Amino acid sequence: MMEDTQSNQQAGLERGVGLAALFTSLSTLFCCALPILFVTLGFGASWAALYASIPAIGFIAQNKFWFFIFSGALLAIALFMLFRPGQSCPSDPKLAALCATTRRWNKRLIYVSMMVWLTGFVAAYLSVPLLNLFQ
Repeated sequence: MMEDTQSNQQAGLERGVGLAALFTSLSTLFCCALPILFVTLGFGASWAALYASIPAIGFIAQNKFWFFIFSGALLAIALFMLFRPGQSCPSDPKLAALCATTRRWNKRLIYVSMMVWLTGFVAAYLSVPLLNLFQ
């Protein structure tokens, strides 16, 4: 019984870290990728209005370095927690099925978070050097 409780707490902790990694990596999109996308598509005025009406976007954009560091660290922690050695699911068939489902969703969540983070990183730090390289 103690093993099942620890397994449930561990699954909840993994899910919490995964969700935190997703939401912090989403903040990198607001500072970097979305403005570029909006301006490219001709919606620069819409982005300017959104930027003016939501002050948090400006704060994120001004502190993007720290947001990238923090969200990257959370992603690294989530990856470690998900793929660390010595993990096992309970022997009870119902709990084992729940454990497998949770792990599958955690992996999906981490992969989506990594793609979002990489998109923001490319937009923030690599788009201008790549543009200059190909001009």
